Amino acid sequence: MLRIFCVSLFAPLCALFAALAPIAGAQSFPTKPIRLVAPFPPGGGVDINARILADPLGKALGQTIVVDNRPGAGGRLGIELVSKATPDGYTLVLGGIGMAISAALYKKLPYDALRDFIAISLVTE
Repeated sequence: MLRIFCVSLFAPLCALFAALAPIAGAQSFPTKPIRLVAPFPPGGGVDINARILADPLGKALGQTIVVDNRPGAGGRLGIELVSKATPDGYTLVLGGIGMAISAALYKKLPYDALRDFIAISLVTE
């Protein structure tokens, strides 16, 4: 399963963003392009899903969605990048089971998948 996550400090607006996507034209958010981090290399399943999602989501929101591939360490590098982003709803990550697996495999991670992120939408199953 792939889900879109945002930094949890901004969880209420992320939830609102997901719920109001069809009527987002009336909202002042977003006012700039949204970065969707795909924490795996281009051409793989996560990248393909991110690119399939980017166009219709961008049209619904009236803003460009930029897919940013940040591969490395089984997705941890891209996830870490998003965990340190400003919690303003403009940086999202397409994450999945790798977030849970990393938490189980590594004693120390630079983020806490349960505390630092909130799922805002299921993308694929």
